[in-house]
Amino acid sequence: MRTFGKWLSVCAAVTITGLLTQSCLKDNGYDMSLLYPNAIVTVKPAEGTPSFYLQLDDKTTLEPANMTESPFKDREVRALVNYTPVDEPSTEHDMKVNINWIDDVLTKDIVRDMGEENDKTYGNDAIEIAASWVNIAEDGYLTLQFMSLFGNTGISHEVNLLNAGTPENPYVVEFRHNAHGDNSSYMASEIVAFRLDGQEDGVGLPDTEGQTVDLTLRYKSYDGEKTMVFKYCTRASEK
Repeated sequence: MRTFGKWLSVCAAVTITGLLTQSCLKDNGYDMSLLYPNAIVTVKPAEGTPSFYLQLDDKTTLEPANMTESPFKDREVRALVNYTPVDEPSTEHDMKVNINWIDDVLTKDIVRDMGEENDKTYGNDAIEIAASWVNIAEDGYLTLQFMSLFGNTGISHEVNLLNAGTPENPYVVEFRHNAHGDNSSYMASEIVAFRLDGQEDGVGLPDTEGQTVDLTLRYKSYDGEKTMVFKYCTRASEK
């Protein structure tokens, strides 16, 4: 479980990662471009040095020029990143970049539809999906920024994405939120990414076989049941 409210918006928060390679200050003041993420990526372990690379979108990969080891060890995670292109070719990837800072987001596998047990297993509390550039289906993940009522009570909220597809429409998923009784008076925001495919237990979505399909997201909002549609293609083979 994890509480909401994770944001990287000021230089002080960035330094927590220990990965800042440029000062937050320029000669004439703050370099505002360093304070905010300019991409959301998949951090992927790799053999050799560097021991990881960044998947920028379904086709583009980035090689870190200023880091040799992933701060997330051998875990594959989605992450917010601020990077700067480097004028140096990469032999294995599309571009070399300096990572100014990087911070992982909550990354989970999709879960099984439990039918009548869904409410008990995953909860049924309302959320809202923010109008955000991070809301995207790419590289085998559905990444979402969502909001919920939250209180400073020490209670962790839990979120899951279940496979709600049918043989007739296999590309349907459902967002589930369990507030564990914490329904306080102010909204907090969190970003979460769910791996849609590549699972050994068969829970993941079926292969789109290179085609781009409509992926329907269902969720319970504070105004009732809602849906969103994303363009989705199964993750391509690794380079």
